[in-house]
Amino acid sequence: MTMADDFDPPIGVPQSIEPDIRRILAPNPSPMTYRGTNTYLLGSRDIAVIDPGPADDRHLDAILSCLCTGQRITHIVVTHSHLDHSPLAARLSDLTAAPVYAFGGSFAGRSAIMQDMADSGLSGGGEGMDLAFSPHISVADGAVIEGSDWVLNVIHTPGHLGNHIALGFGDICFTGDHVMGWASSLVSPPDGDLTDFMASCARLKRYPWRRFLPGHGDVIDAPHDRLEWLITHRNAREAAILDFLDDGPADVEKITDHVYQDTPAALIPAARRNVIAHLIDLKGKFKVTFTGSLDFKTPFKRIDRHRR
Repeated sequence: MTMADDFDPPIGVPQSIEPDIRRILAPNPSPMTYRGTNTYLLGSRDIAVIDPGPADDRHLDAILSCLCTGQRITHIVVTHSHLDHSPLAARLSDLTAAPVYAFGGSFAGRSAIMQDMADSGLSGGGEGMDLAFSPHISVADGAVIEGSDWVLNVIHTPGHLGNHIALGFGDICFTGDHVMGWASSLVSPPDGDLTDFMASCARLKRYPWRRFLPGHGDVIDAPHDRLEWLITHRNAREAAILDFLDDGPADVEKITDHVYQDTPAALIPAARRNVIAHLIDLKGKFKVTFTGSLDFKTPFKRIDRHRR
């Protein structure tokens, strides 16, 4: 269920998505970001900027030029601190005096097993972490962020990153990179945790959403179908990995070559990170095991399914 390629809005030009919601595409297209990062402006008077995006003067100018008479930026909200979402927050705050809201710094919300992996030397991959990011106001799960004519409800959705949050606005959800409008989300340990990701998907399914506004790609008009696809997609990847391991132990690179046969070469490094995420999740479910240190050459083997 990779979304259609007809999503190609002009960079830096605000587009009305819903009443009082505008989207501005950042100038950072790549194999990992699709057309670029979606920045959203919410409100008619007090404006919340959701995911200001990468450190790029062109995008900063595009955001500021969107303000109409009587409007001011009063809130800057960051769904997570990858380099394509959060770096512009500090400069935008300096210029507008609007505080930055987020779950926390780049390591907030990281699970214990992922922290152990990081301590052992496994570094993250994918979009890259904004290590300098620090919000002015940390918002916990269930917190409310309010402007003069809007209310955002904070939902902690770790998985893509430990500090990832989704933002509920009535029956609309700003999903950041947890649910994207073009492909499945990258889960790259130790920054990402697949066990957390699946739990966050299940949690989002419990809400009566009408639309998802993702960090990349087009609006998602069938949000529950998209969530179900994400869950089914991940379960299928898990099954394919286990089937391959039925033939004997294998390392991440061999598993990736088998499971991601149709994946473009540019995305293979990300696919390897996804495979590691699955293997760690499977180890927690007592379905696979390994010995020694964890890296791309570590052989994993399937645990006899008749045992625990």
